[in-house]
Amino acid sequence: LRRDLQIATGRAVSAQTVRRRLHEVGLRSRAAPLRSRLTRNHMQARLAWARDRVNWVVADWTPVLWTDESRFCLDMTDRRRRVWRQRNQRFVFHNIAQHDRYGGGSLMIWAGISMQGKTDLHVFQNGTVTGVRYRDEVLHPIVRPWAGAIGPDFILMDDNARPHRARVVDQYLETESIERMEWPSRSPDRNPIQHAWDMLGRAVKARINQPRTLRELAVALQEEWARIPQQKIRNLICSMRRRCQAVIQAGGGHTRY
Repeated sequence: LRRDLQIATGRAVSAQTVRRRLHEVGLRSRAAPLRSRLTRNHMQARLAWARDRVNWVVADWTPVLWTDESRFCLDMTDRRRRVWRQRNQRFVFHNIAQHDRYGGGSLMIWAGISMQGKTDLHVFQNGTVTGVRYRDEVLHPIVRPWAGAIGPDFILMDDNARPHRARVVDQYLETESIERMEWPSRSPDRNPIQHAWDMLGRAVKARINQPRTLRELAVALQEEWARIPQQKIRNLICSMRRRCQAVIQAGGGHTRY
């Protein structure tokens, strides 16, 4: 800004003067939120999806099972801990927030939510999640019975992760006549289960006895998942119209969700 002003007007000002003027109009330096990179095609697909569903009512969303995977680390610190200390005591032992470099180990979990309830929390034990594992550990034992209970109107929402779009998965869903919701890429802000993951993470972090092993973490996640009130889940799903409106207002771009 200093350089641009000097080029445009020939007048030199200090950096502090620029800061004062920015502060006077309410501008402050703040951390930028992290979001996935969106191309023009991504934005057009997101916008079209939102326009097609912005007028859906609660009954339209009722048959949908919103699903997703999420990874939880044993060390779930947000690295923003603050301490009261004197000057030059930054690296005194009790002023340091210790953590394991790679989170002390982690678990990949899967779950689904709907207006009628939420599925059990599934923990993937060891290895990478593949299309075959997704079919054998999630779709067949969990999604298929859920779809049978909902009836012919059932819709499965899963994103475009590679295991979800594997050929064995497509074949299985077609065989079981399970309808899948069209889902544009890079759209986590429209999946209400993302906020359920946030609820789950905060609940585990708030436990008095923090999990020390992956086994304890799995138990804690399952216990806290079961405790999330269904009304909160319903509130998340009822926000879908507002989410669609936000995408439309942003022209397919990022939203506050």
